Amino acid sequence: MIRPLIVGFGGTTRPGSSGERLVRAALAACEAGGAETRLFGGDFLAELPHYAPERPERSPRQTEFVEAVRHCDGIVIGTPAYHAGISGLVKNALDLLEDLHGDARVYFDDRPVGLIVSAAGWQGAGVTLSALRDMVHAMRGWPTPIGVTVNTLAGPVFAENGSVSDAQLTATIAAQADQIMRFARAFKARHDMKGAA
Repeated sequence: MIRPLIVGFGGTTRPGSSGERLVRAALAACEAGGAETRLFGGDFLAELPHYAPERPERSPRQTEFVEAVRHCDGIVIGTPAYHAGISGLVKNALDLLEDLHGDARVYFDDRPVGLIVSAAGWQGAGVTLSALRDMVHAMRGWPTPIGVTVNTLAGPVFAENGSVSDAQLTATIAAQADQIMRFARAFKARHDMKGAA
């Protein structure tokens, strides 16, 4: 059984944000399917220096993040919708992954990417999900057919312990995780075969 590594990142500067908890839930569903996972939450992303293409030096945290994505088999990205766009924290992390441009698996090539957007309204969630899909396509990634959108004004999303309490949302996250795992295993097997050739 191939055990893929799934890396998730997202959240806000607010500890325990909805976006970060949703990414955590998606990673937990991937773990239930047999994955190893790694989460880079909002507090980690907030400590990343602003990406500057003219400055090639990297902080230890920047290097840690880039290396994790470089070696992963699948990705989960979570963002709040800020004015119908992704947050600055998440955009800065994506910009930093320009460091993968010279890799054999350039950017997100041969990796499924699960996308999660939380917003105070459905319009912002949908528009931001569409924009994030375009970014993943530009980075040669494979957005899963299932994208998760959450309207935080529509009702309670989380239980007191921080877990997802909405049954439909739990099922949607599980379905997305299943797609991530199936695609990750297929791409990993293909990549391993090419490496052995």
